[in-house]
Amino acid sequence: MKGNIFNIQKYSIHDGPGIRTTVFFKGCPLKCQWCHNPESQNFNKEVMFFKDKCIECGFCLKICKNNALYFEENSIKINRDKCNICGDCCEECPTTARSMVGEEKSCDDVLKEILKDKIFYDESGGGVTFSGGEPLSQGEFLKTLLIKCKNKGINTIVDTSGFGNKELIEDIATYVDLFLYDLKIIDNEKHKKYIGVSNEIILNNLKALKNLNKRVFIRIPIIPTINDGNKDIDDFITTLKNIGVFEQINLLPYHNISSEKYRRLNKKYELTNINVPSDEKMEEIKKIFENEGFKVKIGG
Repeated sequence: MKGNIFNIQKYSIHDGPGIRTTVFFKGCPLKCQWCHNPESQNFNKEVMFFKDKCIECGFCLKICKNNALYFEENSIKINRDKCNICGDCCEECPTTARSMVGEEKSCDDVLKEILKDKIFYDESGGGVTFSGGEPLSQGEFLKTLLIKCKNKGINTIVDTSGFGNKELIEDIATYVDLFLYDLKIIDNEKHKKYIGVSNEIILNNLKALKNLNKRVFIRIPIIPTINDGNKDIDDFITTLKNIGVFEQINLLPYHNISSEKYRRLNKKYELTNINVPSDEKMEEIKKIFENEGFKVKIGG
């Protein structure tokens, strides 16, 4: 069994307690307009182009069998309709200006990387976090990895949007020590507009995890003018209280540092007019949640 992984990040300290290794699954059924990992959205491999690294040597032009690359306006560009993602240009590039995003790996390949840092997990109370993209979209691969990790005594976290099969979530729950559960927007019509799907499945799966008495940290990205209004915050609080009390709420301030990734993938970044929320605004929202009895942390 193989899965599509686009990064295995060592020494992660923002993806759950302790020192962790974060395994990023490629592919996501959501299309959040503020997504900070746009390379995670597509389920297929992609070529990312780092223009600042390109020395215009032309090696990639010569190696491309489909003539998908061409020189225009003092830059080497790509016709993605012609590109078959073979990766030849990435291998030929002497400066790694072209890089393949996504790689098929077996469960044992991933486990081998995870086990390299087990001593740090044991000493810090850390472990492995499966993130994405959406790890639930590669359900059997995820489940197999979770079982292998638990057999090795490794603490496991699944960072998920909750948009997946309910039976799968209930099936893997036994092998998950903590869920980091992303809630973006409660108003369903706004959710469809900015996320691309209804949030009905997400909320129902959150209720299912609560019924299983699983550890869940709620993660809410704060996106100015989109989900930080008084009604939005009230909706979050009302919904969470109706489902039950959760161990922790993580408020994640929006940032736009990922906009360069969109250019590297030749994708359009939608939220160019959104500013980063101020520290004062984040503290204000934190206090509202705390006044309603929630334990709250700003950041991951």
